[in-house]
Amino acid sequence: MRGDGDGFVVNPDGSRNWGLFGAAGLLLRAPRAGGGAVVLLQHRAPWSHQGGTWALPGGARDSHESSVHAAVRETEEETGIQEVDVRVRGCRVTATMPSGWTYTTVVADAAEPLATTANRESAELAWVPEEEVHDRPLHPAFAAAWPSLRARSARVSLAGTADAAAVAAALPRTVDLAERGFVWLHANGDGGPTARIADPAAPPEETAGNVLVLTLEQLLS
Repeated sequence: MRGDGDGFVVNPDGSRNWGLFGAAGLLLRAPRAGGGAVVLLQHRAPWSHQGGTWALPGGARDSHESSVHAAVRETEEETGIQEVDVRVRGCRVTATMPSGWTYTTVVADAAEPLATTANRESAELAWVPEEEVHDRPLHPAFAAAWPSLRARSARVSLAGTADAAAVAAALPRTVDLAERGFVWLHANGDGGPTARIADPAAPPEETAGNVLVLTLEQLLS
């Protein structure tokens, strides 16, 4: 049922978290002119919890929804960005409370910094360069999670790469390296380690010499 997740879960210490079935937010990246990535941040309305801080668009998950569905739906409601313009790349549970309540950050990217339309929950929406996110007054929970969500920038040279055209069409994009975090991958350019395309049968690994080894499956999924 739409909206059946609205409500607070109370922890043993009396603290409360919004979302009867947990909550989710969308960390959306897009390519920045000149290289690197920008991240969509929401300046929370003054009347909201932790109003005046910056965080991700998101909210309560309904009983029938996955965290991905909830994060994408809430983002559309709060920013006007539609599901068709978002490509999900990974998820992380970034907060867990004694009550069993969880917050899941859904990591995604867009082909470009999209136009936004804020609803009443936002004082402002902004595309912020990745390296400048921590300079803003962040919501405490987002500030705690950000180091594990921030993506390193890496460049891949397509010269001599098998399926180079397909790889080029998939860039730039976020790559989820599981316990090793996230990488923002772009073609050539400056900044970050070099990504090398490995044999598809070889396990991905990070090698000496500032080289990141990825499989074609990771790049094209």
